[in-house]
Amino acid sequence: MGEIEAALDRAGQEHFTKTPPKTLKGQIGYLIRQLGTARAVAEQIGVTADSVNRYRRGARKHARPDVAARIDAAVHTRWQPQVRRRRQKQAATTGGITIETCARFGYTAPVGTTDDGRFRRLTAHLPPAYARRLFDAQDTGAPDTQLRQVVADGLKDVYFQDGGTRAAGLSEVQLTDIDYLDLDY
Repeated sequence: MGEIEAALDRAGQEHFTKTPPKTLKGQIGYLIRQLGTARAVAEQIGVTADSVNRYRRGARKHARPDVAARIDAAVHTRWQPQVRRRRQKQAATTGGITIETCARFGYTAPVGTTDDGRFRRLTAHLPPAYARRLFDAQDTGAPDTQLRQVVADGLKDVYFQDGGTRAAGLSEVQLTDIDYLDLDY
């Protein structure tokens, strides 16, 4: 999972209305209800179906730390999909998306200006059109490079060009070397 996709996933988890199951038995029970069989859960988390059944029955109370992390991640990615979709729809139609990042930005500009990339720490609110493009790209399974380009295009418009009032000759912004990136919608 790329950095942008992970940030979108974290932002979606902030809007949960109920907490996901915390116990191993509860998490496995939820995954079995979602995926249908113990075998499907086992394939998803990388253990045997017998181990999944032991977790479900409570015969094993604790999983190895790496397995427990995969179980937790699988639960969180499937938890409350309607809440996530509703918040994404709101961001894509009226609310927009806020990006806070520290990353290296490079750009293509007219001759006589510097295009050397440099680290910038910035927070910007992107309009709903960019949120829609970002969610659409994520839904189609776009690679991280395409998600980065959507974010870079939004930051070019909102931050670097200030909605068209400055840096008119700026043609392309590139987002590389992300130190951190948080999203909120």
